This record gives sequence, structure tokens and C-alpha cells, in this order.
Amino acid sequence: MKILQSRSFARKIKKFTKREKSRLDQEIRRIMDNPHIGSEKKGDLRGVYVHKFKIQAVQYLLAYRFFGNVMELIIIGPHG
Repeated sequence: MKILQSRSFARKIKKFTKREKSRLDQEIRRIMDNPHIGSEKKGDLRGVYVHKFKIQAVQYLLAYRFFGNVMELIIIGPHG
């Protein structure tokens, strides 16, 4: 499976520490193993999935979608 990053996603993870990036990589692998682990959005955002996970004490939301055998990481941000 090929993984693409949007520009906004790439900008956000540039600010992550090494430990945070490692945790993010684990979650991306979990999504690759089970693509529908996140909840699908409704309406105009249909086809976009959001996966919630914690890094230390902060809960993050990761938005992603699929195009055939390609996963696009759209955006990541803290929830709350």
C-alpha cells in the first residue's frame, strides 16, 4: 500500500518530536492493517475516516482516505 501526505499533514508532523513521530507511525501501521479502524464521516466528507489515538496525554485525530491501493493522510491535530 502506498501512503501519501497532504501538505497540511506534513507541516503539522514537522513539529512533532521523535517519540511522537514513532507513536504516529505505530497508529498508521494499525490503520494499514485494518483500514476501517476509524469512523467514516458523513455527508460531503463521505469517504474520509477519522482515527482517534493518544500521544502522552493528548488525544489526536488523524483524518485519512483511500484511493484504490493508496492511503492519503489528510490532516492531524489535537482534539479538544
